Amino acid sequence: MLRNRSVPVDTILPHVTYKDLPAAIAWLADAFGFIEHFRYGDPVSGVQLHLGEAWVMVSSGGEGYRNPAELGFGTQMLTIFLEDVETHFARTKDSGARIVEALHETVYGELQYGVEDPEGHRWLFSRHARDVDPAAWGATVSHPFELKPKIPPEK
Repeated sequence: MLRNRSVPVDTILPHVTYKDLPAAIAWLADAFGFIEHFRYGDPVSGVQLHLGEAWVMVSSGGEGYRNPAELGFGTQMLTIFLEDVETHFARTKDSGARIVEALHETVYGELQYGVEDPEGHRWLFSRHARDVDPAAWGATVSHPFELKPKIPPEK
């Protein structure tokens, strides 16, 4: 398989659009700890960021774009899985970010919290806390699967 050097294989790469892209990049780095992988455009129109193995593209909305804060609603929430969600929560809270869901353990076994960025995009940060049978919290498994170990990249 031909590998793309800019995006890890088997990765969902969400795209989040911002009115003020430079401010968003700085905020995402400061509040969440995202690290810039690459950028393009002059002025910058897109940046790929990562936090551990979580990857996201952020881009400029351009003329006429309205963000969730201006619209008064959002259409999605991104979930980022982290090993040390407790420390991440403290960092995010200390940055002054708007916490919309306090750190808590869910009925389905995740330790998580929710936050809204300055343009109204919602982010959820989570860590698996305990295994819970989906039936115990009201879910029905339609198609069971097994996680496969990651295969090292070809050399």
